[in-house]
Formats: sequence, C-alpha cells, structure tokens
Amino acid sequence: MSGDETERFPWKRVAGAVYVPTAAFAIGEGAVIPYIPLIAGDLGASLAVAAVVAAMLTIGQLAGDVPGGSVVARFGERPTMIAAGALVLAALALALLSTNVWMLGAAIFVMGLGHAVFALARHAFMTTYVPLRFRARALSTLGGIFRMGMFVGPLIGSAVLGLGLPLASVWVVFGVSTVVAIAVLVVLPDPTTAFERRPATTGVIELQQERTGIWQVVRRNARVLATVGVGAAMLSLARSARNVLLPLWAISIGLDGVTTGLVIGIAGGVDFALFFVSGWVMDRFGRLWSVVPSLALMAAAFLMLAVSHDLDAATAWFIAAAMVLALGNGLGSGILMTLGADLADRRNPAPFLGAWRLTVDLGGAAAPLLISALVSVASIAWAAGGLTALCVVGAGMLLKWLPRKPRD
Repeated sequence: MSGDETERFPWKRVAGAVYVPTAAFAIGEGAVIPYIPLIAGDLGASLAVAAVVAAMLTIGQLAGDVPGGSVVARFGERPTMIAAGALVLAALALALLSTNVWMLGAAIFVMGLGHAVFALARHAFMTTYVPLRFRARALSTLGGIFRMGMFVGPLIGSAVLGLGLPLASVWVVFGVSTVVAIAVLVVLPDPTTAFERRPATTGVIELQQERTGIWQVVRRNARVLATVGVGAAMLSLARSARNVLLPLWAISIGLDGVTTGLVIGIAGGVDFALFFVSGWVMDRFGRLWSVVPSLALMAAAFLMLAVSHDLDAATAWFIAAAMVLALGNGLGSGILMTLGADLADRRNPAPFLGAWRLTVDLGGAAAPLLISALVSVASIAWAAGGLTALCVVGAGMLLKWLPRKPRD
C-alpha cells in the first residue's frame, strides 16, 4: 500500500465508528466482570456455583457466534452492533432485577450473546476494509481499547463501591456505557459508505455479494480450525480463566471487593499499555512472536498462583501473578482477531469469522466450567495448575501449525 493510499484511507471514520463504541462498551463490561462472582455470592452461590455463573458470559458468547455471522452478513456491521447493544441493555435490566442465582446467570448469558454479535460485527468490518500491511496494528489497537476498558472499568467499579453504593450499581455503569456506544453508532455516518464510493485502484476489496452458510464454512475449514483454531482456543481459555480465577482467588484468600477491583484494574493498565507493542511485533516479525510469549507468560503466572495459595505472602503472590497475567495478555493484544482475519476471505469474512470465533470461544467457555469442576473435586490451586498445562499445550500447537505468512 502506497503512502498516498495510506493518506486516503479513512482512519478517522473507522476510529469513530469502531474504536469509540468499543471503548464505551469495554469500560462498562470491565466495571462488571470482576464483580460477577461477588454478586453471585451475595445471592447465595458457593465458589463453584459462582464460577458457573461467571461462565455464562462466555457461554453466551459461544452461542452468539454462529448466528452472529449470519446476522452480520445479512444486515451489515453497524445495524448489527446497534441491535447487539440493545440486547445488552435488556440483559442488564434483568441482572439488576435478579433475585436469585439463576436469574443472574440468565442475564449474564444474554449479555454474552450481545457481546458476541457486537464483537463479530466490528471484527468483520476491520477484516474487510483494513489493508494487510496495517491489519495487526489496527486489530491490536482494537484489542488495546478493550484492554483499556478492562483497566478503567474495574477502577470505576471500585470507586463506585468505595462511595458506599451497592454491588448492583455496577450494572448501571455498564448500562450508561452501552447507551453511549449505541448513541455514537447512531449519530456517526456509516463508515462503509466511504469504502463503497472508492475506486478499485485504492486497494480496498469490494464486498462479495454471495452468502455462504456458516456450517459449510466450518466443513471447508475443518483442518485449520482443528489445529490453529484449537491452539488459539487455549489462549482464549487462559484469558477467560484469568477473568474468573482472579476474583475467585481474591475471595479465597480473603480480599474485599474494593481491593480486588483495584488490583485487577491496575493489572488492566499493564495489559492496555502493551497493545501497540503487540501489533508492531506481529506486523514486523510475525504472529508467532506475539502468541507464543503471551501463552508462556500466562502459564508462568498460573503456576505462581498454583504454588502460593497457602503461603503467608499469598496476597503479594496474587498481585504479582495478576501483573504477569496482564503482561502476557497484553503481548497478545489483538492476536485472536488478527489470526481470524489472516485466515478469512476478505470478500465475505463474516461466515468464517463466526466459525473462528465459535472455535476460540469454546476455549473461553470451557475455562470457567473447568475451574468450577477442579474447585469442586480438588482445590482452586489445582485449577491454576491445570491452566498452566493447557497454556503450554496451546503454545506447542501454534508453534507446529500456525502459518508463518498471513493470507491476503
């Protein structure tokens, strides 16, 4: 892509239509995620049941991946993101009114559905329109914005609770941020119109009009999904496990909600700070140089937790492990989206991206259930040890099967 093409590429419109709504949505989600186990506990859930309730977010995402691909292909990216935001608002209302664990779990499941469709729509847009030369940096920036939300959101949640407001107030924080995201999408012009008017010489590919069934795409790409996809799912598993395990760990060693939110929020800042480094490494040296170190660092952090639960310095080990997890996750900022974009057909990416996200989200959905099972039959320390092993397996699979050059 020439310098002239770069200048004519409408980055500002992309930022307004994709990055700003993502930032608002992520801040709200970040304000909620650390407190889901605590809210479930207030409704009478045990540690194991609280893990299952937290798992409903990723299970909802999993359930939304396949229909999400079809919805995006049929209705377009921006209308789908707006509708997904409205679905999240409905879920938040149900969560706020929940009087038992099962109502809360249902609300979080629907929230996961909305998250999946919102994320798939923005991923399809970026895959279609961002040139390969800038793909990793654009998607790592998208991932970095989500991490910013994971940094700012818990701090906001912690501040709200520090004012003496009830735990349920975090749902209101998420609701306000979702309304902001929807408002931005409604007010700003649809960025796809800038591309549809562009001549073919600009290097932007026209959208393919034919629609391919997502299950046909799954069959066609079965081998890559079973190898690269499963390896990527191990990273998704580790990320999801981090979101569930850290709050549960804090409860198990006696930390309060304010301290938990503060530690997780600071870790989110470390995570967020590395997003551009991740994109630069991927574009400069290749995808492996991001994903393998990410998994290795997360394996080391889970191992730190596994051996430290009963030590006198358990709180210090918890803080250190949270920071190493953040470092590992930050070095992999945008990698799952980038790998999906590398493997997708840019003319009509939504069906493959739905299959890709289904595969990696299976890992994310399995993590809380795995943690719940291990906590029930063994201990939370054994759960951390199992996650260490799975991170090592995922790194090995990607070293073996990940293509060294992305598909344009």
